[in-house]
Amino acid sequence: MSTAAIVVVVAVIVVLAIVAWVFYQKERSRKLRSHFGPEYERAFRQYGGVAKAEHALEARQKRMEKIKIHALSDEERDRFTDLWHGVQSRFVDDPRGTIREADRLVTEVMVARGYPMGEFDRRADDISVDFPHVVSNYRKAHDIAVADENGESSTEDLRNAVVCYRQLFEELLEGHVAHRR
Repeated sequence: MSTAAIVVVVAVIVVLAIVAWVFYQKERSRKLRSHFGPEYERAFRQYGGVAKAEHALEARQKRMEKIKIHALSDEERDRFTDLWHGVQSRFVDDPRGTIREADRLVTEVMVARGYPMGEFDRRADDISVDFPHVVSNYRKAHDIAVADENGESSTEDLRNAVVCYRQLFEELLEGHVAHRR
């Protein structure tokens, strides 16, 4: 084989490798964007670029693959549902107390399902793997709860927080876990 032929073969192999790598990266991005939805965009803004955001999202997935998350029993689901109805029924009389109770109850359900209970940002990241479309609600409710602790929230803000907590609460009760499990 001549030197020119060897160079052509090597060049073709390099081009094919580059095309395969680009295809792999695009497919990886498509899968992450499809799975994480709005959380993908949030990670992009947070990390300042696609590569860093995707690395962080993949790290979340790998971390959560090691954690055994399970569905609630029927009895647990019924008990939590009853507790949630009690929380909601107290909103009119005690909106601020309701926020604290809603946050506590969501946390309790997360613990019962097996989610690790680190600091808030880590919990939200963990939840984003299984519930990427409602994790923004969890963050919003938490932000309102923090603002309320500082006396910076209105009753309407508190109502919105309860609605946001409820959306995550309902997802957690359903017992669905992302297709990765």
